[in-house]
Amino acid sequence: MKKADATVIVLASGRGERFIAAGGIGSKLQARLGEGTVLGHTLAAVRASGLPWHLEDAGHPGMGDSIAAGVRATPEANGWLILPGDLPLIRPATLRAVAEALAKGAAAVHPSHAGERGHPVGFSARSGPALSRLQGAQGAAEVLRGLRSQGGVLELALDDPGIVTDIDTPDALKQAEAMLSASTIADERPREEP
Repeated sequence: MKKADATVIVLASGRGERFIAAGGIGSKLQARLGEGTVLGHTLAAVRASGLPWHLEDAGHPGMGDSIAAGVRATPEANGWLILPGDLPLIRPATLRAVAEALAKGAAAVHPSHAGERGHPVGFSARSGPALSRLQGAQGAAEVLRGLRSQGGVLELALDDPGIVTDIDTPDALKQAEAMLSASTIADERPREEP
């Protein structure tokens, strides 16, 4: 980890309403996935990336509020990677790739897989004031739109289906389980801490 690395903000404040509405029971972040939980797998990838990170799990009313709280909690960061906690198959190398693109001067980085945009979305330190004022359910979409209109967003194509594999329904959880069983993702990161 270098001082110039961006900080990963793991968003874990949501209520998981879509998961419950689709028949899920309890918190999607605490749902079992392989030998751990959804959030446990996400955090294991973050730890394995070697990047600094912050878990934002204070129960904020919206994604924007969560992002703002995470940015305010890490004022020394040299940029931020916004990572929802329900992306358990994200690869550590993906987190590093987004951070490296920011370190090369991009104002923002939006990764994609097979043409579908995903997470983490990276923001340089210049976006700190705007991110720290976010509120509501839309997350950082408005900040990203503004940067995109100025040509400041690097679109980064990556070979990582984990950036678009979020756990919003029980069916998505089953698909993630199948993907985890069929891959070497689990071998790329340390085991989840109890």
